[in-house]
Amino acid sequence: MSPETGRRTSLRSQIVLLAGLVILWCLVWGEVTVLNVVTGILLALVISVLFYLPAIDLSGRVNPWYVVVFFVRLIVDIARASISVAWLVIDPRYKPSSAVIAIPLDTRSDLIMMFTAEAISLVPGSIVVDIDRQESVLYVHVINVRTDTDLEAFRNEVFATEKRLVMAIGSADDVWRVKQPNHLTRSNTGGTA
Repeated sequence: MSPETGRRTSLRSQIVLLAGLVILWCLVWGEVTVLNVVTGILLALVISVLFYLPAIDLSGRVNPWYVVVFFVRLIVDIARASISVAWLVIDPRYKPSSAVIAIPLDTRSDLIMMFTAEAISLVPGSIVVDIDRQESVLYVHVINVRTDTDLEAFRNEVFATEKRLVMAIGSADDVWRVKQPNHLTRSNTGGTA
């Protein structure tokens, strides 16, 4: 990568970061006004100067079809899991069982890893308790698992979520990784903690 390309990529990442902070500021206040946008820009500049924020590597690739697929499937997963967890709460025969599972992801992108963790945590019944950035491993607490088959099924759900995200906004390298045959068979490498 040439120095000029690196500067453009860094500038693009900073602009996206600043825009995200301004949007977050407007969401906190609940409305988009000139005053909120101006103060959001000023606050975002102060935050980015005073605090170290790591650069976000953006792939520059967005596939609208896979973005829609990701969000539709996320909504279905949330609805299905909500019903399942609600049933566990009222089922008098339920005996609590849970596990913390190490799930190695294919992606090396912090952004995809973070979005995957957020998507998993939004679905009732599971929450990410730790992330190993260097190894791209998520540690997830999941309820209602009793057998190795339950563990494998949950891992495969996480891998499918990661794949949908990568197909939507991932880099060409990440797309290549999730399309490899070992993508769905690698679940044997992750253990429980």
